[in-house]
Amino acid sequence: MAKLGDDTFSIGAPALRLDDLEPLIAARVAPVAGFEPVALRAARGRVLAHAVAALRDLPPFDNSAVDGFALRHADLAAVGETRLAVVDRVTAGHAAARPLAPGAAVRIFTGAPMPAGADTVLMQEDARLDGDVLVVPSGLKPGDNRRCAGEDIAVGGLMLPAGRRITAADIALAAAQGLTALPVRRRVSVALFSTGDEIVEPGTALPSSAIYDANRYLLLALTEALGATVTDLGILGDDADALADALRQATVGHDLVITSGGVSTGEADHVRTAVERVGRLDVWRVAIKPGKPVAMGVLAGEEGARAAFVGLPGNPAAAFVTFVRVVRPLLLRLAGATPQPPRVLPVRAGFAHRKRPGRREYLRGSLRLGADGAPEAVVHRLEGAGAITSLTETDGLIEIGDDVTAVTPGDTVGFVSYAEITG
Repeated sequence: MAKLGDDTFSIGAPALRLDDLEPLIAARVAPVAGFEPVALRAARGRVLAHAVAALRDLPPFDNSAVDGFALRHADLAAVGETRLAVVDRVTAGHAAARPLAPGAAVRIFTGAPMPAGADTVLMQEDARLDGDVLVVPSGLKPGDNRRCAGEDIAVGGLMLPAGRRITAADIALAAAQGLTALPVRRRVSVALFSTGDEIVEPGTALPSSAIYDANRYLLLALTEALGATVTDLGILGDDADALADALRQATVGHDLVITSGGVSTGEADHVRTAVERVGRLDVWRVAIKPGKPVAMGVLAGEEGARAAFVGLPGNPAAAFVTFVRVVRPLLLRLAGATPQPPRVLPVRAGFAHRKRPGRREYLRGSLRLGADGAPEAVVHRLEGAGAITSLTETDGLIEIGDDVTAVTPGDTVGFVSYAEITG
């Protein structure tokens, strides 16, 4: 399980700012133990356990970057055209029969090895043939259109660093090196359940005063997109004893337990009470809107099992925002990745807004082009934390700084694309 210190999230402030929370996660949460090799076809999204060095130069030999003619730049006249005899033809996968002699050129195709002695390639679009003689115009520079051995990466160079979430491009680079597998950390194991007497499973009858459980499906999809395996524990009612038992059992075989609902200070919000019976609750408010009630701590179960715990708000938009800004860096850290803060694009505000100081606020919105062609952010018609359409009908989060109290049209705000924070 995750190696969590006794003070993993401890901090005295009642409402923790995001800028303070993320360094704590980085410093005090250790990645899960356990490594395994995984085939390239299954490696996308996994976290590299060890750095991988290049086994060979890439490209492995000097080759032509274009279809054209290989030549010796030293043969070219300083001024005007140069005439060279075309003596050979080289295609990809084949080598020239002999070194290139002075005053000669070789017809060459993209990816074909450069003949010994040749150092420059004239693109075929710029070439003119006079029978078997190539007419080379002036202006060609030494090394033009030649790819040198090892210019992409040299043997022994760092190819992929430890902690990297493997991308399709990383897989291509590994394949180009002849690798068939990569060393990765094991997947983080997450237990997930929703809480609330008013929550029922989609597909079942909907009693009056009840709602279908959207949060669990939202959080399951977000968690799996980060490469974790998820155990779906369903829905639990508002009963502190039952919640405590479920949390205790969930520590076995899991690195992280995520719940939604029941973490505010309301009389019927029992998650906080249940967590304090099973483990320790270190943070229960984060200075973020929507989603200020976010509980974080450590659970202790049977046979010494321990797991990190995060309790998210019950409103779907609040659950989304707190997941991508609070749970995501924690989950990536557990996975052994090096989480980077999301890239915040500065854009012009196309709206007015007021807020309290001391907390980061995230409005759901989209980008549009203003009258002058510059991008500007607009907010969704519904700002409430329970509005799921504020997620489906927008492109990202509009970030308003902790100490900002008012936004007027034309001010600069931050925009975080959903693509940046949901995978």
